[in-house]
Amino acid sequence: MQSVDNIYYELMKELVFASNNKHKLAEVRAILAPFINIISLNDLNCFDEIPETANTLEGNALIKAKYIYDKFGLDCFADDTGLEVEALGGEPGVFSARYAGEANSAVENMNKVLKLLGNNNNRTASFRTVIALIQANNTTFFEGKIEGDISNKPCGKTGFGYDPIFIPKGYSESFAQLSADEKIKISHRALAINNLISFLKIMIG
Repeated sequence: MQSVDNIYYELMKELVFASNNKHKLAEVRAILAPFINIISLNDLNCFDEIPETANTLEGNALIKAKYIYDKFGLDCFADDTGLEVEALGGEPGVFSARYAGEANSAVENMNKVLKLLGNNNNRTASFRTVIALIQANNTTFFEGKIEGDISNKPCGKTGFGYDPIFIPKGYSESFAQLSADEKIKISHRALAINNLISFLKIMIG
């Protein structure tokens, strides 16, 4: 007969990731694959447009996780990520996905950041990811942050979002020039997910 701990462990081996972003899903699955099976919204036949109306990354992550938890009753997590540029007062931040308008165009978003920065020598920026995990109606937050600089022009063809203009600290290439394996080791999302993994390992002992 299985113990309560073993049953709980089996349940924790699956989590819903409240996102239909295929790039995020691939990155999250690559990090969590050895530990947890990720169920996507596509697996649940859920294609709802979940509104992101909060004015913080924490708020948006919670909105998405709670929407799926309330609808399906399954333990889940969601993330929200923002590029924070020092010379732009922390923008685009929580508005990163829609910085240049509701079309959510990565190219237009990058172009707006580069245009606003112009020839400013202060290119300091950071990528920050916040994860909201809901288990048995309990919510826990995790954060991952990486420092870097904004390049003068987009470089590289891998990655997504602002990756072509973000050069992580200690590197000479943008996120979009690094291999997927290299990015997973250092990215803001990877750091947040590793904090999530550490938490789950403590929970199951």
